[in-house]
Amino acid sequence: MRYGTGVVLVFGAALLWSLQGLIFRQIAEATPWTILFWRSLAMVPVIALFLVWTGTPRALSAVMRVGLAGVLGAMGLIFAFGGAIYAIQSTTIANAVFLFSASPFLAALLGWILLGEHVRPRTWGSIAVAVAGIAIMVQGGLDRGALPGNIAALSSAAGFALFTVMLRRGGAQPMAIVLLGGIFSVVAGGLGALWMAAPLIVPATDIGWAMGMGAVTLAGGMILYTIGSRVVPAAELTLISLLEVMLAPLLVWLVIGETVAQATLIGGIFVLAAVLMNASGRPRKEVAPA
Repeated sequence: MRYGTGVVLVFGAALLWSLQGLIFRQIAEATPWTILFWRSLAMVPVIALFLVWTGTPRALSAVMRVGLAGVLGAMGLIFAFGGAIYAIQSTTIANAVFLFSASPFLAALLGWILLGEHVRPRTWGSIAVAVAGIAIMVQGGLDRGALPGNIAALSSAAGFALFTVMLRRGGAQPMAIVLLGGIFSVVAGGLGALWMAAPLIVPATDIGWAMGMGAVTLAGGMILYTIGSRVVPAAELTLISLLEVMLAPLLVWLVIGETVAQATLIGGIFVLAAVLMNASGRPRKEVAPA
């Protein structure tokens, strides 16, 4: 696979994921744990079928051979999925997705520490700008009582960064890591609902939206993102996926009129400036496949 093809696939993943904020707003009664359970439950068979279709007939066997790195990546998906659901239900779509945009910089740090992937000086400067923007958004959330949602969004960004770096580490079938993450998320959703006394049986429309999101936008995006990870470095993977940050708030504003708070807008400008600053550097001439 060429680098350009990987970039296109990751862009496609971001487009699918940007629809999820709008879908979340259609869910009336389901709690975050309930959504995590049904969404992950619908994602698992799609990923398993994709593994079989691509020549991995023993999907369960592939999951059992992911190793420690694969388990860590799958655990990262629990935080990525669960944190995102809680954040979107606890704060505005704009606030949540702007905080998700911390993921490229966390991935850069983890990729540098764990994989030895070079981090350009421009990226370090971008990290500093992004941290300033995130601080503004978190402070705004504290003023409005949305701090738990902000913390959940940041934990989601950290979980997704860990997942991305473990994909790049290699040594395991990438889609098997996604499948294991889906299984972990089903268990976490069920146990979390039991612990919080949240019902898993909710209105059929809520279950339908959650399962549709898992089977189509989430699973489809994960497939495209994971394939693209073969030739795109960890920091750039998460950076490209930030198309979701720009589209998700726009969609909920256009369709349901959800507004953006001033602190979120100011902080988001900082974060997007950091992304653009990091992306404006000279592209890599070659990328080592994972």
